[in-house]
Amino acid sequence: MNEYKRQIDYLDWEFGVFFHFGIRSFYPGHKDWDGIEMPAEGFNPDSLDCKQWIKIAKEAGATYAILTCKHHDGFAVWPSQYSKYSVANTPWKDGKGDVVREFVNACREYGLKVGLYYSPAQWGSHAIPFSSAREYDDYFINQIGELLTEYGKIDYLWFDGCGSEGHEYDHARIINAIAEMQPEILTFCDPEWSPGVRWIGNEDGYASLNNPLVVSKTDFSELSKEEQTLSQAMFLPSECDCKIRDTWFYDNNAETIKTVDELFGMYEASVGNGSNFLINVGPDNHGLLCKADSDRLLELGQRIRELYSSERNYSAPQKNNDVYTITHNEINDVDWSIPKEERLVNCLSIKEDLTNGQAVSAFKIYAYLPYYKHKKVLVFEGRTIGHRKLCRIPAVRASKFELEITEFDKPYEIKEIKAFFID
Repeated sequence: MNEYKRQIDYLDWEFGVFFHFGIRSFYPGHKDWDGIEMPAEGFNPDSLDCKQWIKIAKEAGATYAILTCKHHDGFAVWPSQYSKYSVANTPWKDGKGDVVREFVNACREYGLKVGLYYSPAQWGSHAIPFSSAREYDDYFINQIGELLTEYGKIDYLWFDGCGSEGHEYDHARIINAIAEMQPEILTFCDPEWSPGVRWIGNEDGYASLNNPLVVSKTDFSELSKEEQTLSQAMFLPSECDCKIRDTWFYDNNAETIKTVDELFGMYEASVGNGSNFLINVGPDNHGLLCKADSDRLLELGQRIRELYSSERNYSAPQKNNDVYTITHNEINDVDWSIPKEERLVNCLSIKEDLTNGQAVSAFKIYAYLPYYKHKKVLVFEGRTIGHRKLCRIPAVRASKFELEITEFDKPYEIKEIKAFFID
């Protein structure tokens, strides 16, 4: 098996939904590390429906979902044996409820990949004191062990580095324990722990135009002021996490829900630059997604489907040395000289075959003109392609397009070029 197969397969997921749900959902106005206590008694979702969450995510086009199992506040949304600050100590279902169980079951029912979030850090009076780093690692492994052994196959484990700055974990021991429990799992964490998926470096949903898969530096946490230099360059796909409101957890701030235009821009800047797009929606204190959030997520999904499911009528790519050409299938029709809206193109979607890693490091796109069919103009220059590159260009009724690969590190293959009109 290709050593990067799991990570390459992850890029095919493209679009995921994050669900921040926990004790914070019942104490609006709280912020990370604010020191204000949130008693477990406040957790009591009277209408929890994880199927509603996942059904909406599925309808929006998501292929994976992630649940916050324990955030920085230390509250576990499953009945953990290693904490007195969990759903077992709440009035919800008389202490017999399990959000993780309901979430995982919902994901499997709707065919979404299962992701679980876990923050090693914690604060407040409920934080468990430890006399040594090893004792803390024991607790860490024990809690993660519950999540990885009691709910079947977990596809994705998401570690939040925030709050762990300066703390030394025995990461080799922790990662080995995880691998024993879930051999096929993919991790989002400090790549020095385990090469998996890297954080893009912001929580706004945007990747840079140049987004290499092999990197020697990464951002670790929003609290870190500098990138960390890795011990060696690593193959690390990126993920752009972002939120639909200005908070991760539910709060009284419906006026901050982003517009479809902004969310669509974030999608194009993440997936369109070879990264995955992970958008957060916080279920409310009833355990449901608010209608305004749900509607916006569905509107976004509809726009993505409408604009990127109907490609223009071009041939499959034809390769000649380092040039790939797609030709309009109607350029010889008698009516080609008549302008038609359905022939306009302003976006090309390009995919590189990543079987042997990312190779392309520079490219150009030329459009052949509608009347001067043998004349071409340069309409786009880029660097990396990777899993997918969305290239916005001026609207043109091109007889054909050329993709010229001008720099590459090793043999490469372009597996897809599609033309669209995005309005």
